[in-house]
Amino acid sequence: MGTERLRVRYRVAGPDMERHDQLPDEYRGGTMNMDVARLGGDLVRSAERDVSRQRERRRRRRLWTWFAVLAIPCVLMWWGLFEGAAFTGWPTVPDWFVKTIPLYIIVILVGLVLLVPLLGAGRSPHVLYRPSEIDIGLDDVVGAGAVKEEVVRSLNLFLAHKTFREGMGGTPRRAVLFEGPPGTGKTYMAKAMAKEARVPFLYVSSSSFQSMYYGQTNRKIRTYFKKLRKHARQEGGAIGFIEEIDAIAASRSGMRATPLDVGTFGVTGTAASDTGTRVEAAVHEGITGIVNELLVQLQSFDLPTTGQRIAGWFIDRLNRFLPEENQLRKPMPVPANILVIGATNRAADLDPALLRPGRFDRTIHFDLPSRGGRREIIDYYLDRKSHVDALDDPDRRDTLAAMTFGYSPVMLEHILDEALVWAVRDGRTAMTWRDIQQAKMTEELGLKQPVEYSAEEKHVIATHEAGHAVVAYLRGVGRKLEVLSIIKRREALGLLAHSETEERFTKSRDEVEGLIKIAFGGMVAEELWFGQSGTGAAGDLQAATRLAARMVGTFGMAGSLVSFDATQATLLSGDTIARVLADAQARPKVEEILESAKSEVELLLAQNRHLVEALCASLLEQEELLGEEIIEVLREAEAAQTFPQPALAEVAATLPHPDLRS
Repeated sequence: MGTERLRVRYRVAGPDMERHDQLPDEYRGGTMNMDVARLGGDLVRSAERDVSRQRERRRRRRLWTWFAVLAIPCVLMWWGLFEGAAFTGWPTVPDWFVKTIPLYIIVILVGLVLLVPLLGAGRSPHVLYRPSEIDIGLDDVVGAGAVKEEVVRSLNLFLAHKTFREGMGGTPRRAVLFEGPPGTGKTYMAKAMAKEARVPFLYVSSSSFQSMYYGQTNRKIRTYFKKLRKHARQEGGAIGFIEEIDAIAASRSGMRATPLDVGTFGVTGTAASDTGTRVEAAVHEGITGIVNELLVQLQSFDLPTTGQRIAGWFIDRLNRFLPEENQLRKPMPVPANILVIGATNRAADLDPALLRPGRFDRTIHFDLPSRGGRREIIDYYLDRKSHVDALDDPDRRDTLAAMTFGYSPVMLEHILDEALVWAVRDGRTAMTWRDIQQAKMTEELGLKQPVEYSAEEKHVIATHEAGHAVVAYLRGVGRKLEVLSIIKRREALGLLAHSETEERFTKSRDEVEGLIKIAFGGMVAEELWFGQSGTGAAGDLQAATRLAARMVGTFGMAGSLVSFDATQATLLSGDTIARVLADAQARPKVEEILESAKSEVELLLAQNRHLVEALCASLLEQEELLGEEIIEVLREAEAAQTFPQPALAEVAATLPHPDLRS
């Protein structure tokens, strides 16, 4: 890590002359040569930190102050010993004072009972963490990608604040907003920043500012920022973290943020396949006084200290007697080096005035980790948890990263902890791959709830789930089978869990149609083997209908380019699915998609009865198949099928629905 030579030139003419006069001596003369640490990229080195230099100056000043204070009694004591003066003992206490001590005690206690609650109501509710009390650093933040890079840049500006302000003429960032889904590492990152900067970390929850006394909430906010300024001046800097800041900074009445109109700016893009709604800024009737106080305090970093105010008071009085050209200058307040970090899951609810430059200067979005990010997080936590050697296989870890699409870092750690719990239940001290799969299913689908199925019902459920699995195996575009089970979990009597082989954020028409066909696999299997389907297909039909309606009204995959999402939903019109199904022209297209998918599934399962029967038999025997076990059963069934496949006409003749045989 090196440094760059930077030449900063100040042009002084006219109004700028006053600014030039206020610069430190080393900045005068028109030019300045200095070594500036890289403010972007790697973290600023310890020796180059303005924070470290200021902390060292404060430490030396503190030592000299104590030396001066203690030197006086030491000199007097040695002078007395040198002159031979004897110690005469403590002074005597008058009798009247001894008799009135109980009265003084009562008065003091009454005063404490009356005043302490009032004084404590305005106390800052923060918790102070010293760097030595924080056990995580930036090296422990993995899987964050570009977020970590932007955080390092902001931290560098904080550490080199004096160089950036006085040497380069910039204004350091006052506050940064961390926003994103729960569990994505916002608090984790803030603590790591304080650890790396080696400055006090003042953690506070927004709800702790609230008070039952009128005006005390604002007072707590003022006290909190006062503590921030105090610690920043003592330690060279301080980081304040406000958890769930939307609780005290919701948008005020009349401060509606204008929603982004994509067409206005001529911006087009690709929307993720699982979203179909437009997100706009929500407006809440926040407590105006609290928001105003927070806005004011974010501008209070350059308030003078108590000593500067006292000195300024005397200078003001003295300047009354001096002519204007000879008046004394009041001491200029030095801005406190503070970085406020606000965390929220609902950035759209915040007041627009809070997000303007000069308050929260930067908004950093913490998104769910990508597949590569999840792999880094899995490696980080697995290396710290007991596991068998098989989990060190890179392919196995890649598979786990693929299986956990949509997981946050906290959820990934929790899954591995739950896997350890499964290992402990079996009397083992290290987790296995099966423990991880069991933990994942338990978190996503619930605990196993074994029930006594009748032989007929168990056969129906096994056939139903086998039908889903065979269709996913043969027609699931880019799908990977994970779990096939007939064990009851929550409301599901059986289940098929499948995921994408490659992480995708969009879906093609073939992929969406493949999901619809998979949903029909269970219903069609029941009809082929038992002549009718039962109530177990209700959830499958709901999923298939929603996908087909999205194809018609959202994705433009059914011949019409009209989007039902273009009109905002109301209480009368309902959501997109309801509007599509209520439309006289759109509903027939939905039914056409569903009927076509069901017909193809009937032909597919009729041609591959041996696969369904093989999976059904395995489920009846083992009740649950995981990953490769499902594929192994299917491949064995394919290898055992030596006779040729029947022609489509012969297969269609066996279907239970004559109207679909064509």
